[in-house]
Amino acid sequence: MTMNPKPHRSLAVLLLPDNVPALVTYAQSVVTAMTGNPSFPSPVPALTAVAAAIAALHSAESAVLTRTKGMAEVRNDKRATLVNLMQQLRGYVQAVADADVETAATVIRSAGIAVKKVPPRRPSTFAANQGAVSGSAKLVAPSAGRRTSYEWQYSTDGGKTWLVAPTTVHARTTVSGFTPGASVEFRYRPVTEAGEGDWSQTVQLIVK
Repeated sequence: MTMNPKPHRSLAVLLLPDNVPALVTYAQSVVTAMTGNPSFPSPVPALTAVAAAIAALHSAESAVLTRTKGMAEVRNDKRATLVNLMQQLRGYVQAVADADVETAATVIRSAGIAVKKVPPRRPSTFAANQGAVSGSAKLVAPSAGRRTSYEWQYSTDGGKTWLVAPTTVHARTTVSGFTPGASVEFRYRPVTEAGEGDWSQTVQLIVK
């Protein structure tokens, strides 16, 4: 049995600086990246609104530097407005990216925004997938906890004979050297301080 994991969801992450000049520069870079970007035909909020908020914050920060009375509070309000707009814009970019998981990371980065991938869930079943190179197989098993090693075996004759692959301390391994097109069965068992576990159900893979 071959199981192909779904691509992980890519998340748009705003790296908003605390420093106002740096925040202005960062926000401007996002607006520039999204302007005319075909992936974002109708940004929400409008880029003109974000640009206006950037200009307002920049002006307020300049007034603060000249020690104009009361401008610190105004600057803080303008910063909060810009941050709120940027968060809304991030939500829009995320919605666009979610429409195609395969290209999501590229779409997010094209907006000048960083990408954070959701960590994959631990597998609940034993699976064999194609390896990174021809003639190899990637095996992933459910974790049996800490201080566990994993023994792996494979058979190319329908389970009549089993060959041993190297033991690992992680619940995953790659076995290589197969002839492309070969039908291979795999199994594993966990080994803990209490002893050896039972061999798993076999999974089958036609190696490419």
